[in-house]
Amino acid sequence: MYYNKILFYFDKVKKSGAKFITGGSYEKLKGSCSEGWFIKPSIIENLNRSSNCYKEEAFGPVVSIHKFKNKKEVIRLANETNYGLSASIWTSDLNTAHQVARMIDFGIVWVNTWNLRDLRTPFGGMKDSGLGREGGNESMRFFSEPKNVCINYD
Repeated sequence: MYYNKILFYFDKVKKSGAKFITGGSYEKLKGSCSEGWFIKPSIIENLNRSSNCYKEEAFGPVVSIHKFKNKKEVIRLANETNYGLSASIWTSDLNTAHQVARMIDFGIVWVNTWNLRDLRTPFGGMKDSGLGREGGNESMRFFSEPKNVCINYD
């Protein structure tokens, strides 16, 4: 499902005039992986922000790069999507990292890293990126349905 979705995005990106810095296609491997569905890691520049490849969660090795003028603009750009699973902030200014992380609507925000996670901490998205949290004590609430049974023994 995601394989075909990503290739569909790539086709639309190419027709839109955006540029692949790298990737933009699939990879056919030989040997034991010859039947696999592999997407080359892809970086896109000049991608229109109305593109589905920009607005939706691709769940593949795809990223687009966008210019911004200041923190206010980058926060607006980050929050304009309907999704909010995760984000990465890359900066040498820790104050900027804290300020931007606080103001963007994402379930997990990494600073100067990606996919670094303690499994004992809650994980989950915001907005249309999932429901609830998993990990740590949040899992008990998310994966259980509390019930109260009252019995009168008189």
